[in-house]
Amino acid sequence: MNTKIKKINLNHSFIFFFGANIISILLFKYSNLNISTILCLLLILIIGVSHGSLDHIKGKKLLELFNFKSTYIFYIAYVLISVAVIATWMLFPSITLFLFLMIASYHFGKEDTQFLINDKSYFTQMLYFFKGFLIILAPLYFHFQETIAIFKLLLIDNEMFYLSLNFIETNKIIQIGIICSTLSSIFLFFKNFEIKKFVIFLDYFSILVLNHYLSPLVAFTIYFCFLHSIRHSVTLAIELDPNSITNGFGLFVKKALPLTILTGVFSFIALYLLNNSYDLDSAILKIIFIGLASLTFPHILLEYFLEKNEK
Repeated sequence: MNTKIKKINLNHSFIFFFGANIISILLFKYSNLNISTILCLLLILIIGVSHGSLDHIKGKKLLELFNFKSTYIFYIAYVLISVAVIATWMLFPSITLFLFLMIASYHFGKEDTQFLINDKSYFTQMLYFFKGFLIILAPLYFHFQETIAIFKLLLIDNEMFYLSLNFIETNKIIQIGIICSTLSSIFLFFKNFEIKKFVIFLDYFSILVLNHYLSPLVAFTIYFCFLHSIRHSVTLAIELDPNSITNGFGLFVKKALPLTILTGVFSFIALYLLNNSYDLDSAILKIIFIGLASLTFPHILLEYFLEKNEK
């Protein structure tokens, strides 16, 4: 099964690389084709969020490992963590955003690469973090002011936070971070060397190209939906049916549909409420990033505890 996942993900990286280049150049050349924020929200709700919509199945598996019979414990814990993240963001937005960006960096680096690497050492985990950190650094490097504007919309009004960002920009720290991310990709490529691991650089250049040509939100949406989420969804589909990827994907869609729809319903309720106080684009940005944070924390915690206890 691992060989099948690797083969599919290798082909996916090639397709995504060429697709990202073509889409980026077209959207850059023909500005009238620009993707709206509402389209970004729909893509994230339909494709992006769905890759975590089987967490209830993984939750049941985790409960079985701890000999819990009632599945309500998982649902209650998952919802409470999500609500706690939103509440913490309201109270301490700068700290929560920082933690979210750090955790997301590690999550992106690991999920996008671990199908190539059979190593769980601390050094490899650090490489995952720096590789995924490019997702955060690239928009800051290519569109610093636009990225800062998004942070401000996410309730970040801490003056020290922006002074720190200006210090980072002035002292070339973003460039140093990108160099570290580049080195991490090189280390991962040469670690237990296989020529097929060249796809690490395809993903690397895809992210740079997207962020060079497109706005931070559009670049993130394309990466999150069509690289990160699809790659994770393919893995889940193969786990559901190792013998048929088509049938496995069908099973994945059926099992993911209820929670995907539920997330969409709550998102549009939140959009309706926020639109009374903010313009549509600002309300959408809040839902996308604060909403993703509220789902990412319990999702990563579940993956961590399941992986740790399955050993």
